[in-house]
Amino acid sequence: MHKKIIVALALDHGISKEALDMARHLRGDDGEILAVHVHEAPSSSVNAFIPADAIQNAFGAAKQKLAERIAGTRDVEAVMLQGPSGRTLTEYAEKIDADCIIIGSHKPGLSDYFLGSTSSRVVRHAPCSVYVIR
Repeated sequence: MHKKIIVALALDHGISKEALDMARHLRGDDGEILAVHVHEAPSSSVNAFIPADAIQNAFGAAKQKLAERIAGTRDVEAVMLQGPSGRTLTEYAEKIDADCIIIGSHKPGLSDYFLGSTSSRVVRHAPCSVYVIR
């Protein structure tokens, strides 16, 4: 059983309940579950055209949505990160010594074969086990 499980939540997808149920199934008696959302700010070339308060408002709205997603789940801690999703998740897993990441995936499209999806990046670079839910 796992002691520290990261459940990567994309707030615009509906995978979280299934992922949280899987985390509970895989968690040991003294394990913890961290519901993590990575907020990706617009690229620097786009940032020049967006007011700073709009970016902060978007981050705040995402943080609120994450809190709503896990409301009523006493056994889950919400964690909000910023940066490129795949790299940020794997770096965070290494930093906190996580032993499992649960992440959702979609059916890959043509661009995913050339660019790679977040879940495939996490699978390739994670320092721990990764469970991918379709």
